Amino acid sequence: MVALGAKLSAAVGGRTAAILAEHLDLHTVGDLLRHYPRRYTERGALTPFGELVVGEYATVFAEVTKVSGRRIRDKLHKSDVTIRDADGATMTLAIFNRPYVATQLRPGRRAYFSGKVELFRQQVQLANPQYQLVDDEEGVVAEEFAGMLVPIYPAAAKAPSTLTARTVRHTLDMVDLGEDPLPEDLRRRHGLVSLESALYGIHRPADWSDVTAARTRLTWDEAFVLQVVLAQRRATTRALAGTPRTRRPGGLLDAFDASLPFVLTSGQAQVGELLSTELSEPAPMYRLLQGEVGSGKTVVALRAMLQVVDSGGQAALLAPTEVLAQQHARSLHALLGPLAAAGELGAPDLATRVALLTGSQGAAARRTALGEAAGGQAGIVVGTHALLSEGVAFADLGLVVVDEQHRFGVEQRDALRTKGRTPPHVLVMTATPIPRTIAMTVYGDLEVSTLSELPKGRAPVKSAVVPVAEKPSWLETAWHRVRQHVATGRQAFVVCPRIGGDEPEEPAADGRRPGVAVLDVHLMLVHGPLNGLRVEMLHGRMAPEDKDRVMQRFARGEVDVLVATTVIEVGVDVPNATVMVVLDAERFGVSQLHQLRGRIGRGADPALCLLVTDAEAGTPSRDRLDAVASTSDGFVLSRVDLEQRREGDVLGSTQSGARSSLRMLRLLRDEELILEARREAVALVEQDLLLAGSPALRQAVVDLLDEERADFLDKA
Repeated sequence: MVALGAKLSAAVGGRTAAILAEHLDLHTVGDLLRHYPRRYTERGALTPFGELVVGEYATVFAEVTKVSGRRIRDKLHKSDVTIRDADGATMTLAIFNRPYVATQLRPGRRAYFSGKVELFRQQVQLANPQYQLVDDEEGVVAEEFAGMLVPIYPAAAKAPSTLTARTVRHTLDMVDLGEDPLPEDLRRRHGLVSLESALYGIHRPADWSDVTAARTRLTWDEAFVLQVVLAQRRATTRALAGTPRTRRPGGLLDAFDASLPFVLTSGQAQVGELLSTELSEPAPMYRLLQGEVGSGKTVVALRAMLQVVDSGGQAALLAPTEVLAQQHARSLHALLGPLAAAGELGAPDLATRVALLTGSQGAAARRTALGEAAGGQAGIVVGTHALLSEGVAFADLGLVVVDEQHRFGVEQRDALRTKGRTPPHVLVMTATPIPRTIAMTVYGDLEVSTLSELPKGRAPVKSAVVPVAEKPSWLETAWHRVRQHVATGRQAFVVCPRIGGDEPEEPAADGRRPGVAVLDVHLMLVHGPLNGLRVEMLHGRMAPEDKDRVMQRFARGEVDVLVATTVIEVGVDVPNATVMVVLDAERFGVSQLHQLRGRIGRGADPALCLLVTDAEAGTPSRDRLDAVASTSDGFVLSRVDLEQRREGDVLGSTQSGARSSLRMLRLLRDEELILEARREAVALVEQDLLLAGSPALRQAVVDLLDEERADFLDKA
């Protein structure tokens, strides 16, 4: 018997294990048994040849009608095998250097054939296929294909489905599954079969009911173990001894509220009260604030930071890029006014300072920022990853605000938490709306608040697709619309997918031309359709001071059109910008396009976003753009985005600590199951945080996490 964690070679031998490791990334017995079939064929039902796709690997079930062999060169023997499917269609297989096939594949024999579909003399054939006979001489079904349903596995050229099927059947009969990781009472409440029954049901089903029961149980495994991990994180966070940061009447926060030239939305006020209450508690707050682009998250976060400053602590705001960090620092200075001028002539007594710390700062500016953070003069410190470095110290870090959480891993936000004398409160913000199921999985260790209401006075943004392949003249119209907006005193963005210059110019891997580049488009616009306008560019290869200079000029209205990469995707707030043209828009994701569009319509004037593409109607790329153009509701678009992406992209190791993609769990389809798993996980962890009474479940948790993430609970 072998355990699930044993190396695959212990069960199937070194040669087969090496093939499966190299071609399917399967290394342990558990990896193999969780390499689930992607579909099933009915036993005895012949697969039509008409469904074969040239270039793909396929498995067909057919009857041999003719076999012949000959030597075509000294060291090359060729067997021609003609097979027939259920519809009577025939196909010839070319099998090389296996002369023995003539004795096995005799007319009348039936077999599964697996190989790459190719064209030879305009005829479809399987290239040198592997095969597995189904019936022996007496017509009895071979044990390997016993049962009504035959599993078809994800395969590779040298690791066909038939090899996996043989290996799985052999391994199932010798594996020791040990104790079931799901508690018996949980299985009983939800009508789940045992792990042993599930693995047999998924790999060797007698009928479709076996498959259904197995899939339900294995989906629960993935959802429940993940939710247990997240419940443990929430519980350990709540158990930490933090420092209450209570609101001080007549303090900096009250002065800021009195100076605001606008009224908070009801959502901002409600979330603000919730944050204020949680900041006043001894256990550290650990909350995710999500909201539509332009919903006013920055003001909510600033009010929380000021409450911490009033209590004698400091707040750190972590941004993913220097452009965004600089923008945040300017925005906070503008919002606070004299309240951010501590130490300057005429500043109010209760004023503080806002320090900016980035990796590219000059030595003098960096020394000043480090000194203000360490000495406590800066109540708010804004920075990039530079805040995480060892040389950065705080006098009393009370709140960490992480902007655009999807750009950071869990480890990075935890690194900043260690810089407080006691564990600081944590507020994570994202302008990428998140479906409930993702909030319960990717961000399941956080409590979630949502801002969906836009501040009054915000203009609607109209969006349209510009299909240049079908309507070439529409691009000229797009540039005309830009000139119209600029003529009324407004400004425009033009977004490109790449920078250009010394970037490789060869076509993309899929054969398409390279995406248009900022350097090329800038020149084209200056000398072409936008001639005479003040057109400048912004991209990631520019020096930080040059990027900041261009952004400030654009913010002051000294630039009409800014040609940029996605460096302007988040945080850029220029209310006078009312039009955006996104070139090669099909190269951007749904959430990214929604973020980009959020850079316009931030004032009172109507705004226009034009998505330029050569993607043809009816293609997935075009459908994605049509979806973005049809709605400005980020929560609707977030579901569209998730539907078009694999779960593994959503739950990558950077965010969740998961080693690999989810196999059974689908975040949209299994929403109710995830909710049930979360309830069960919370109840279990409240009773047994370290899972001492569930050793098999504890091991499943360890298996899910890599070493660094597993250390989280111990360190906490």
